[in-house]
Amino acid sequence: MSRWKVLPAELDPRVRQLVVRLRRLKDHSGLSIRQTAARTGYSPKSWERYFGGTSLPPGEAVEALARICGEDPTRLLALREVAAEGWTTVRRPEPLPPEPARQPHGGRALRVALVAGSVTLVLAVSSAVLLTIRLMDHSNSGATNRTSAPLAEPTPTPTSPYTCRVQRSDGRWYAGNSRTRQVNLAVGSAGPDVAEAQCLLRRAGISPGGIDGMFGPLTEHAVKEFQRRSGLVVDGMVGPHTWKALRG
Repeated sequence: MSRWKVLPAELDPRVRQLVVRLRRLKDHSGLSIRQTAARTGYSPKSWERYFGGTSLPPGEAVEALARICGEDPTRLLALREVAAEGWTTVRRPEPLPPEPARQPHGGRALRVALVAGSVTLVLAVSSAVLLTIRLMDHSNSGATNRTSAPLAEPTPTPTSPYTCRVQRSDGRWYAGNSRTRQVNLAVGSAGPDVAEAQCLLRRAGISPGGIDGMFGPLTEHAVKEFQRRSGLVVDGMVGPHTWKALRG
């Protein structure tokens, strides 16, 4: 199995899920990147970018990889479409404005004076805002002391609709929320499949936080710990291999 580089932390979870799936297909095929390039018609440099998460692979490349690996391309193309949405929402850094042409000494003095005046104005406005806030805080504190108004009760947190009813059936563990063994889950996923994974993580002695059906940082941390213990690829996402280990 290839030793892949760690994907960028800022990579969208939907793109990360696609890249991890592409890496697994490539590893299972036993092909090198050069062999993959030769059989798909895309250059080795292109596949290095696709596997590295620095470039979104086109649908034709994804379909070609699925074909040479003996995989049904339908699900992989669906993952690619979801990843494309995440890719377009990534905020690209805006180019820096061109440096203005050097001005004569007089223009430079005028520019310095304008900057100094702007800074002075900002400081004056900030001081006025701080003074207003302090006066309002003092006024509110006095009103509270005089009226002794009771504090508003916090809004109760709704209870989770999911429960863990863990039992073994046909040699596998189930928690009563979902019977899937294939659905891919990652940060941002939600629903009964996530609640099922949370229950099974808790059964394995690893706390995912609450059983709320929300795949957040606590659940991701629990998945990584479970994958480490199980000798799986530690990517923080629940795929077929992690489901198989969770189901026992």
